[in-house]
Amino acid sequence: MNILFLLATLLGSSFGLHAEEKIYKSHAITIHGEPKYPADFTHFDFVNPAAPKGGTLHLATISSSGFDSLNPFIVKGIPASGLTYLYNNYFYDTLLYHSEDEPFTMYGLLAEQMEWPENRAWIIFHLRKNIHFHDGHPLTAEDVVFSFNLLQKEGHPLYKTYYANVKQVEALDKWRVKFTFTPGDNRELAMIIGQFAVLPKHYWSQHTFNKTSLTPPIGSGPYTISQVDAGRSITYQRDPNYWGKDLPVNRGKYNFNTIRYDYYRDPTVAIEALKAGEYDFRSENSAKNWATQYQGKLFNNQAMIKKTQPNLSHAGLQGFIYNIRRPLFSDSKVRQALSYAFDFEWANKNLFYNSYQRTDSFFENSEMAASGLPSPAELKILEPFKKELPEALFTQAFELPKTDGSGNNRQQLRQALHLLKEAGYVLKEGKLINQQTNQPFSFEILLAQPEMERIVLPFQENLKKLGINMTIRQVDTQQYIKRVQSFDFDMIISSFGQSQSPGNEQRDFWHSSQADITGSRNYIGIKNPVVDQLVEKIISAPSREALINYCRALDRVLLWNHYVIPQFHINQYRLVYWNKFGQPEVTPKYSFTLDTWWEDPKKAEKIKSFRKKAN
Repeated sequence: MNILFLLATLLGSSFGLHAEEKIYKSHAITIHGEPKYPADFTHFDFVNPAAPKGGTLHLATISSSGFDSLNPFIVKGIPASGLTYLYNNYFYDTLLYHSEDEPFTMYGLLAEQMEWPENRAWIIFHLRKNIHFHDGHPLTAEDVVFSFNLLQKEGHPLYKTYYANVKQVEALDKWRVKFTFTPGDNRELAMIIGQFAVLPKHYWSQHTFNKTSLTPPIGSGPYTISQVDAGRSITYQRDPNYWGKDLPVNRGKYNFNTIRYDYYRDPTVAIEALKAGEYDFRSENSAKNWATQYQGKLFNNQAMIKKTQPNLSHAGLQGFIYNIRRPLFSDSKVRQALSYAFDFEWANKNLFYNSYQRTDSFFENSEMAASGLPSPAELKILEPFKKELPEALFTQAFELPKTDGSGNNRQQLRQALHLLKEAGYVLKEGKLINQQTNQPFSFEILLAQPEMERIVLPFQENLKKLGINMTIRQVDTQQYIKRVQSFDFDMIISSFGQSQSPGNEQRDFWHSSQADITGSRNYIGIKNPVVDQLVEKIISAPSREALINYCRALDRVLLWNHYVIPQFHINQYRLVYWNKFGQPEVTPKYSFTLDTWWEDPKKAEKIKSFRKKAN
């Protein structure tokens, strides 16, 4: 779920400019315009710089398989929660930090300053001199070079794709590291190169990197791993000697002394544990749970808080994902036909309490989403590929099947059968048969979350009316991950998260080069030359306006090829938590994070007393 972003005019504040060639120096680098915060900024607007340190944050993770690894950088294993996630990292630091109230601006974290030429053909990071790992060992340019090469060689395949255009990395001296890029317009690469975790060379030179392990490694971030109960819980302890605790990008953040994740196999059990005070906070993703589970005395007397918060970030797309490597789904008419069997309007009314909106874009909830007919700018992009694209893309607005929500969707199913007939299928004795092979239409949907069954079952019933046999296979998290990574499925429910400025990650989602790479996110198996070219245009877009038009063009191509059956989204966070926290007055525009919250001692004591009385 993401990060990548394009290009730029000159950055303001503290730039240096040489007469011979334009070389820019700054505390920040942005994709376009100027950074919001100047070189002498003291903290982000969305934090409380005076937030007290202390207390605990107790969280939950739902997983049928727990975790079996403390190495989140490789394909193998299921890493423990909290080890690494984009932008906010408890355990590892990165060269740059992404500001959550700007579309795409990176500020120095390990690096105190960056310099780059106008064409962004390379970037030099000037490291801070006081950086050290948790064991006190200095972090230098040598560690940066080692980490990048290690991740490229032995890490998850995503690293090779994401940083495919890095030509060379070299330590210029102890505190300076230079990345040189292959020729071409990949303007965001100078920014996203600052996002990988810097690992300690002195540690990993003595340990095997490409295998799972539950031995706590060494990091450099604000927290250390204090306790591991294999598969059940992991506890982080705030490091009082953290080298970066007073940096502007960190001030007001990482306020809890202890952060613990407990693992639950069942979401229903996890909800009851929350209400029993076993943990502190939950972001609810189920409309049913939101409508039915959080009410009563605890909420009436404000011991627990239930609230929504606007979500202005890109929703991306969640849907039924076809594996078009399977011959059964190689025909777009077949894929389109099955979309008529998903009755969103009925599901929203009967399952989701009318809380969702239908998703009809791979860039949902953003200006990147295509709508209506192609604009002149989009046509200019798409017309060179006219012979390779569906004719309807140019003449019709893309629309998903729609019902009245009554459950009577005969008209939609008739349209599905019409498309299936065009694709060479016929209905015989209640079964859909391929006229050439005489084989019945049958496939499996792979699930890891039991709560997804209530979404799938009505879909299954409608497919049955078309003579299609869809079986539901529930597996544990570990098996699910292995099967998805090796593309061993017919259909799954999954999502493609998008950043505020899409870029290099689009290769991993859609590019043909990734279709056969184990562990890539090209789950669908797309090998489409038009998609490949549009992805490259997105990566090299020379302006924000161009980026928007390229994304809209790609959106249309993906939609009209019916690679997925889009589901639904919501443009707000649904939060439930014990009333023990203090929160900043300002909420970041493009993110939700607990890292800016803190434990309010008076509230915490009151809740502690309440829990004692309740028990």
